[in-house]
Amino acid sequence: MVEEVLMIVTLISIWFSLLMSTITLGGATVFWLKHSTKLVAIKPLTRYPLITIVVPAHNEEVVIAQTTKAILNLNYPADKVELLLFADNCADQTAQEMRQVLNISRYRHRNVKIIERTGSGGKAGVLNDALKIAHGEYIGVYDADAMPEQNALYFLVRKILEQPTRYMAAFGRNKTRNANENFLTRCINQEIVVTQRIQHCAIWSMFKIGRIPGTNFIINRKFVKRIGGWRNGALTEDTDISFKIMQSGKLIALAYNSEAFQQEPERLHDYYFQRLRWAKGNYQVVIHNFKHLFDHSNWRVKLETFYYSCTFFWFNAAIVLSDIIFIANVITLIGRLFWPGLEIPFTFGESNILIMQLLLLNWLLMIILYILQISIAMATQYGQATTRQIWLALASYFTYSQLFIIVSIHAVCSVTLDTLFHRNGNVWVKTKRFND
Repeated sequence: MVEEVLMIVTLISIWFSLLMSTITLGGATVFWLKHSTKLVAIKPLTRYPLITIVVPAHNEEVVIAQTTKAILNLNYPADKVELLLFADNCADQTAQEMRQVLNISRYRHRNVKIIERTGSGGKAGVLNDALKIAHGEYIGVYDADAMPEQNALYFLVRKILEQPTRYMAAFGRNKTRNANENFLTRCINQEIVVTQRIQHCAIWSMFKIGRIPGTNFIINRKFVKRIGGWRNGALTEDTDISFKIMQSGKLIALAYNSEAFQQEPERLHDYYFQRLRWAKGNYQVVIHNFKHLFDHSNWRVKLETFYYSCTFFWFNAAIVLSDIIFIANVITLIGRLFWPGLEIPFTFGESNILIMQLLLLNWLLMIILYILQISIAMATQYGQATTRQIWLALASYFTYSQLFIIVSIHAVCSVTLDTLFHRNGNVWVKTKRFND
């Protein structure tokens, strides 16, 4: 009886996750059909607010010079950009690399400050320190490895000026600048394109819900001060402050034309611990905000909390259970070749044929939806919708995407143990950078 209940719950959970993914894919498709015919022109803005751009950099000597130059070359009035470069607890030549860029003649008179920081709090701590000295009407954030496209800031400001009293922040898209380095970076590129072009576009189009990414966004400085800034030490300070903004009733607007090119991990070890940090941070945020499902929070907060809870807890658990059911049945079937008396653990009635068929159908649907998401996402980017991407998607489903299950289990166990033993779980593992 217990086995049958577990199977039914698992199957229904997976079907519900497929339904949510299908709705998201539909919303994104409608969004791109609407916007793909629009010709984007760079026209003068009604005004150019002062923007304080903050770059937190911890041991980023390999990439910081390129990023600094890209920011200083943005298509935005130079006198309207204040740049704060933070060499945060660095043990390398990050600060020296920053200074070398500023010694270039065309940059010498720009409004730039280099701060060699020795404080705590991680990236959130840097942003809070920047908040104290920033003069801009808006604060923009770029990670040290994220090179903004020339018009990235222009599009962010243009979007937020559409409804400045309602849009407290605007965010753009991030693209993989080392996508063709190896199999791992190609898979990461597909994941990021799906996240940026499907999920973000769909939930903004359907529900006007935005999610601040770690880089390439601007946010109203006075508003950030009013809500208490960033939470020091947060592993995913971007997700955390996104919930704060939604809780206030304000919106985070999508500026889909704003792009930044960031470097992704090229080694499995670096990738694993980066995603483990992200997963732990998201679990912490979900647990912290779970109460909003039952209080008087606005509907966007409730919907986003529900979505994150489903994605990181319910659906992951359902996938793990379905794998356990399938593997247990397969092992038992093999075992019956040698010990005919073995009973199959997960069956409906006296035969396991139905459950096996249902599980196979579920996996087939998940594979089709996975490839369809990637294909549609790639079709929204020039030159990326190729047959090679379809074969890569198929290969990544059985390798790369399955790794997320391991990361999620590790993150849940780590967050649980952090809580039980009162240990500091907000420890960053530095992602290694590479020369482009």
